[in-house]
Amino acid sequence: MDCKAANEDIVIVAPRLPEAAGEAAYSAYEIDTVVLETATRLDEALRTAPGVSTFRRNDSAAANPTIQGLSIRASAPSGAGRALVTVDGQPLNDPFGGWVIWGAVLTETVSGATILRGAGAGPYGAGALTGTVQLDERRGQGATLSLESGDRGYVRAAGVGEAQGDAWSFMLAAAAQQDDGWTPVRDGRGAADTHLWSNSIAGVARTEWRDGGRVFSARLSGYSESRSAGLVGAKSASDGASLSMTLAAPQGDVAWRVQAWAMVSDLYNGSVATAPDRSATTPANEQYETPAFGWGGNAALRWSNEGQGLEIGADLRAADGETHERFSFSGGQFTRTRVAGGQTLTAGAYAEGWRELGDWLFTGGARADIYRAWDGARVERLIATGAPLLQFAPEDSETIAPTARVGVRRELGPLFVRSAAYAGFRPPTLNELHRPFRVGNDVTEANAALEPERIAGVDIAIGASQRAWSWEAGAFATRLEDAIVNVTLGAGPGTFPPGVFIPTGGAYRQRQNAGAIEAIGLEAEAHGDWRERFAWRAALNYTDAAFANGPLSRLRPAQSPEWSASAGLEWRVTDASSISAALIYESIRFEDDLNTRTLDSAVTLDLRAEQELARGVSLYAALDNALDSEIETAETADGIESFGPPRALRFGVVLRR
Repeated sequence: MDCKAANEDIVIVAPRLPEAAGEAAYSAYEIDTVVLETATRLDEALRTAPGVSTFRRNDSAAANPTIQGLSIRASAPSGAGRALVTVDGQPLNDPFGGWVIWGAVLTETVSGATILRGAGAGPYGAGALTGTVQLDERRGQGATLSLESGDRGYVRAAGVGEAQGDAWSFMLAAAAQQDDGWTPVRDGRGAADTHLWSNSIAGVARTEWRDGGRVFSARLSGYSESRSAGLVGAKSASDGASLSMTLAAPQGDVAWRVQAWAMVSDLYNGSVATAPDRSATTPANEQYETPAFGWGGNAALRWSNEGQGLEIGADLRAADGETHERFSFSGGQFTRTRVAGGQTLTAGAYAEGWRELGDWLFTGGARADIYRAWDGARVERLIATGAPLLQFAPEDSETIAPTARVGVRRELGPLFVRSAAYAGFRPPTLNELHRPFRVGNDVTEANAALEPERIAGVDIAIGASQRAWSWEAGAFATRLEDAIVNVTLGAGPGTFPPGVFIPTGGAYRQRQNAGAIEAIGLEAEAHGDWRERFAWRAALNYTDAAFANGPLSRLRPAQSPEWSASAGLEWRVTDASSISAALIYESIRFEDDLNTRTLDSAVTLDLRAEQELARGVSLYAALDNALDSEIETAETADGIESFGPPRALRFGVVLRR
């Protein structure tokens, strides 16, 4: 996004390369600007794209940090996520777990969000297995302050402001949110069940200098969140910060960009075991710290001229982290400790080009990555004596992964057709390799022998773009090899390797490369304006996914809905008032890998009305989950169901300058 400063000769540009012409051959979904402006958390806005989902249906204000990963096209959601998320080119995925702390990204600072569907290859690389989310940070938009409160003790305050001169600009933003929450368990609720409360704070500062066609940007951000898990004694907290520095010359026939970044994060997670009648909880595991450090960089050089272009680039991502835990609660105290972790590194280089020939666009590229995991270790000791009970050091591993993508687009008057084929890979995270975890009475073991996931796919679509409306409809097919999923190996009561006791009603699982997932699907979208006062959008995704082999052969991946759809309508009643509605539908999804626990289909309707009182001053009212739908988010092995937030009313004021 470009915007002019007071001096008309000065243009503020983002420190990133503009979208390459070849991207028009690939599948992309733009999040509606109204959705971005009215969402309180970024994942709420992203879920309006059908087929895009977090591991469970709770938004990030309630979901445990370890399941906030994002996946695209609904073929195989996971807690780590199978999509790469970037802001102005900087990866946001956590260095330890691969998930994204959505509360760390203020919606007030995001000017645009594009979901690229299909494996990354090209400039996106490792982690962009099912797609990439590109976030563009706002520039040159003045100042905004918003205050809101509502049901359940909900309060949120956020502000963002920018100052700029002929050669510099500075942005500062911050947000704080509190929610007393709701009790997720309804039927069978006991004294063990409590509210899903949450608190969060986040901030970002960015400064930029311009010199001719070059721009330098330095961005610093941080966050701190805490929340309960809906059970007495179970809670989590996450903290982190990141720094990025970018130097770019994004305009002209020869454009380039260099970026370096670093990220630190920490996680506290306390889990409990529940009594069979849910009358009480007992501490089960205390992950009291999970320090992680990630760093990396990327560079790109692009030549473009008269309908053709070439881009070459390279990127590097490294992570170092470990989990520190107390577990095995007995006699009123924890009796064992665990320290587990290691290091990973992924480095890659790519070349990608495009050519326009009349109504045809051809594009393609290839890249090669090397992935290494080393210095892994897991040590468990008795707290009383310090004696080791388990000492394990997995072998170092190395993988070379070539990937590629090609695409073609043809203009046919008012219509266009496009098609693409692609391949990608995602290495396992430190969390998947080394950290066991517990949810209630269910325990999932880590697996240091995991191999990277690989995907290959094709898609085809037809569409049109008119002045007042546009549409696109298409189909896709993918095959995900060595899918990393939580595989059920037994049920309690019993003891499983390496000495894990599972109580009655619990399940024992391990992360495994569980075989190949094959998926075929349809996706369609349309949006437009009607009679100037009405803006509308609608989108649909259908994904038929199943394991083609392995221990889960013919079963549908857990947390993967078959149908999902969204629709929105905004009515600009007058120049000063508006009413909007947003609808999201999702068919059933399975809670577990064995397809024995079913989460019912869900429909969510959100309503909002806004009135401008004076120039730059607006009041609004929002009714979330207006139909008070029962949105099932989890189900335990003994049939206890959890649900998302009930209907809630919010009021707020927005000041713009």
